[in-house]
Amino acid sequence: MSTMPLTQAPAPAPASGTARAVPARIPFRRILWVELTKMFNTRSGSWLTASIGITAVLATGAVIAFAPDSALTYDSFGAAVGAPMAIILPVIAILSVTSEWSQRSGLTTFALVPKRGAVIWAKLLISVALGALSMVVAMGIGAVGNLAGAALTGVDPVWNITWNQATSLVVANVLGLLVGFMLGVLIRSSAAAIVGYFVYGFVLGGLTAVLAASQEWFRDLQPWIDFNYTQGLLFEGWPVGGEAWAQLGVTAVGWLVLPLVVGLMLVRRSEVK
Repeated sequence: MSTMPLTQAPAPAPASGTARAVPARIPFRRILWVELTKMFNTRSGSWLTASIGITAVLATGAVIAFAPDSALTYDSFGAAVGAPMAIILPVIAILSVTSEWSQRSGLTTFALVPKRGAVIWAKLLISVALGALSMVVAMGIGAVGNLAGAALTGVDPVWNITWNQATSLVVANVLGLLVGFMLGVLIRSSAAAIVGYFVYGFVLGGLTAVLAASQEWFRDLQPWIDFNYTQGLLFEGWPVGGEAWAQLGVTAVGWLVLPLVVGLMLVRRSEVK
């Protein structure tokens, strides 16, 4: 009885003149969609995103429960809601970048999309859009709290935040988010970038405030070199005058734009392990 071979003969090689088909480039809108889903499909990402609404509700409830009747104004609710946003949004932006290195998903991401710049820009756009939308939702929750607080205490609701103040509040939080994103791109380590943000926002900000209070020469120089200071002014209202805008632009270039450019250069050249 004859036996049949178990191995199949190899397929004939293509003719030398036949060109291999080149796969189509992944469109940028698909990269945006993938990066958006990656914001929510992990336990940390979903809880961080959910914490935006949770902390807004808790802050609104705390104002209603503990603030005196005279303080039940939309300004009070906006300040209470904006405080946790200044911490949560930069952390979300940091993790959106550093997760590629800390969770080692960058091997897959950058293999599918060799142009790393497209992935980073998609992360940036999604982070900014999520931050702006989160602030709008949080301010909406604050507005509901203002109405509820006025109804419970029997007073008229006070809407003492103008459109310019609301806009400047959103811009200030988005700038804080961009600082977190910049640190994520520059450091590419979740823990180190988060620690770096807290050092920048709280330790360095406190030191410059003390220096400005004790040294007159730095008090005049602070608006031109301290991005924490100029960003903090946005929480008080929209800048008025060309000098205020110039100070915001100069400090943003030094503390945000230039480090982000350096970080983007490092990301394009760094080895993903």
